[in-house]
Amino acid sequence: MKHTITILTAILLASLANLHAIESSTKANVNGAEQAHAELWNRFVDQHGIIRDYVGDLPTPEDCALGKPNAIGWWSPIEDGPMFTGLYLPAVCERARRTGNAVDKEDARRLARGLMKCASVSDVPGMIVRGVGTDGRCHYPLGSDDQTHPWFYGLHAYAMCDLPSVEERREIVAKMKVVADVLESTGWLCPCDGAFKGQFRGGFRGHLFRDAARYLFMLRAMHELTGDPVWLYRYSKAQAEHPEHSDKSRAEICAQGYAFDREAIQHIDDFQLWIYVGSQASLAKLASMETDETLRSHYRAGLALNARNALVSLDAYKTFDNNDAKVFGNADWRAVFTTWFPQPTQADAEKLSKTGDNAKRGERKYYEQRFMQNPLAAAAIVALEGDSTRRAVIEQALNHYDYTKLHMATFFFAECAAYAMPPAGAK
Repeated sequence: MKHTITILTAILLASLANLHAIESSTKANVNGAEQAHAELWNRFVDQHGIIRDYVGDLPTPEDCALGKPNAIGWWSPIEDGPMFTGLYLPAVCERARRTGNAVDKEDARRLARGLMKCASVSDVPGMIVRGVGTDGRCHYPLGSDDQTHPWFYGLHAYAMCDLPSVEERREIVAKMKVVADVLESTGWLCPCDGAFKGQFRGGFRGHLFRDAARYLFMLRAMHELTGDPVWLYRYSKAQAEHPEHSDKSRAEICAQGYAFDREAIQHIDDFQLWIYVGSQASLAKLASMETDETLRSHYRAGLALNARNALVSLDAYKTFDNNDAKVFGNADWRAVFTTWFPQPTQADAEKLSKTGDNAKRGERKYYEQRFMQNPLAAAAIVALEGDSTRRAVIEQALNHYDYTKLHMATFFFAECAAYAMPPAGAK
């Protein structure tokens, strides 16, 4: 009897070991970017082609007019529509180029239409709204530079590829020119609408690295799109200028990378790399468009420094537990943010945004931001430098996550990283 039990135990242990080996092999063969792609399109891309922050109740026209949960739209499902969509669209354009698949091509067109919508529903020319609510038009009155630059970045990539028709490209470039002309007239400050019409939120002519990289890219991109020499003149002038409070030119600031901003923007390496993916992407585009070797060397230096720094932050993906069960209470934002008061000023809106029931909010959003969003943003920053020797470490991070269990759409950075790298085996 004991001999039989011993044999059965041995068989059971061998079977369990075999199952574990199969599971490990399956995990190793998971294509994280493909799983991320499926989940993003199944859950987060809305009917207009705009990426929502998370799956949750959409704000109504009344919510947007009153400023609920706040007039900035922070913590709502439509907080970062053009930012996410604009950063993601170039990856989908590259995916469509590689696959030639009709579905991928239509996905890119849909995202481009979403970005065009974000520039078409405000009665204030040049305003890029954060997203749209239940009626497909309502939006919060405060936009930002974080939404506006990716709008340019995404549409530039789409307009420069072979996907749009001649007419579609003409419409996109015309809209981009309208927005760029408005920004030029405001000193590159981003306009607001509604109760904040005549005011601005964020701009691009500051002295930080992210200011310089984004501003120079938009100027250079507008020249590439329009062929108008005035944009090249503005770009040439801007790269040599010293922004206020800086003893360096914008091109020199670009060479210092995002580490230059650490004093002004806290916790970049642990939480804020998501707002630097667009800056790294801008440097990559500037380096590819620039013919002056001195300027190009500044952009390449910034790219390399950013990639080196981001590699350290990338490692945090190993801390993420796919079986973590923390509460993602943000999905029920109406229950979390029950405090409301009128917000006649932007400061009032920011004050209101700091309220909320922490118990109902839970800890899951923070967990995903720290150990998913930031590492995947780091992966994109590393990939955008273009060093193929880092493919293995990037893919390890991308393949770590079970994307079916994630609540925040920021895992789209996985595809940004995947399609910033050349195809495996490419020379």
